[in-house]
Amino acid sequence: MESDHTLKSRNPAATERRRPNHHENPMKKSIITALFLGCLIARSAIAADTYELDPVHSFVLFKVSHLGAGYVWGRFTGGLSGTVSTDPAAPEKSEVAVQVKTDTLDTGFAQRDKDIKSPDFLNAKQFPVVTFKSTSVQKVSDQLYSVTGDLNFHGVTKPITVQANITGQGKGPKGEVRTGVEVHFTVKRSDFGVKYGLPALGDDVEMIVNAEGIRK
Repeated sequence: MESDHTLKSRNPAATERRRPNHHENPMKKSIITALFLGCLIARSAIAADTYELDPVHSFVLFKVSHLGAGYVWGRFTGGLSGTVSTDPAAPEKSEVAVQVKTDTLDTGFAQRDKDIKSPDFLNAKQFPVVTFKSTSVQKVSDQLYSVTGDLNFHGVTKPITVQANITGQGKGPKGEVRTGVEVHFTVKRSDFGVKYGLPALGDDVEMIVNAEGIRK
């Protein structure tokens, strides 16, 4: 009769299964690494979004005191453009760069528009755009961000801080993702060298920016 030792030795498959595998399959290792890197890249793409402003659904409104009695209201029609890059995981890495064309100003009265576009005020021919470029972004809440940046108006650059309120998000007719934002702030036009008509025409210019961005 054969011993148990002899029987076990005749079953090489069982013996092989019991042996630890000290050598990993290099192909398997490469596949795992590729999948891991792919997940990282996909997460990065999801985390950081870039939105391009839609000039058709973006508005810049303003009002300024007139003779201490009332206000002159105006807007820039279709002149707002720019991009907003957001990173919800790291809001401080978000960036904003926008501009508005000064010759798109409209107050509803042609002669007044001509006066405001003249060298006395906007000087639209010499300074065709007003620009804003962020230098820092801080998250206040899920819907509110504090944005500091450089405002260039009438050839003068000044730092300002605004509160940007996220108004919502939705999908357009082509499935594009849209996010809305609204900003209210006030600037003194005299800080930018525009002093004509003071004090009869107000120094404080109240601004409202309401914009929609399309995710690229």
